[in-house]
Amino acid sequence: MTDTPVRAGITHWQTFAKTHQEGQMINPFHDYENARVRARLINPDLEADDYGMPVLGSFTYIRGQKAGEHATGEVIELCKNIVVMGDKHENGQYTVAFGTLFTAYEGISNSLVGLLLRARKHNLVNFHGEMLYQGRDEDIVITLLKALEEDERIHAKYWKRKK
Repeated sequence: MTDTPVRAGITHWQTFAKTHQEGQMINPFHDYENARVRARLINPDLEADDYGMPVLGSFTYIRGQKAGEHATGEVIELCKNIVVMGDKHENGQYTVAFGTLFTAYEGISNSLVGLLLRARKHNLVNFHGEMLYQGRDEDIVITLLKALEEDERIHAKYWKRKK
């Protein structure tokens, strides 16, 4: 048979429909009975490495990667600022008072405490208490546990996938 414009249109449409149907197989909100994600939502494997993670390569996954990289960059800047503003001790660690750091960050970022909590989660800084509050905790000492090299990057563990 010769390839006519009508036949080419039909072939193109069939390819599009098949691609769309495959895409709907991973859409948790689609009602397609054989959808893989739907089955995982009904009976999730709580021990799976990808449990609670967005589908690899999805827009949600990409947005999460970008957000993690942005937050990591801010934590690295925080550590560099602690080196600049802090006092170096004999053991090589830098310390700075929370009040000093808070005053410096007033014009830079409104999420200093969140950055400090993230840095502590990655064992980069340490401070006393669970949360820091302006006014009350101005004298709390923030200790930089690890000085970062210029090109060193912290990997956000919850966005790394095991392959």
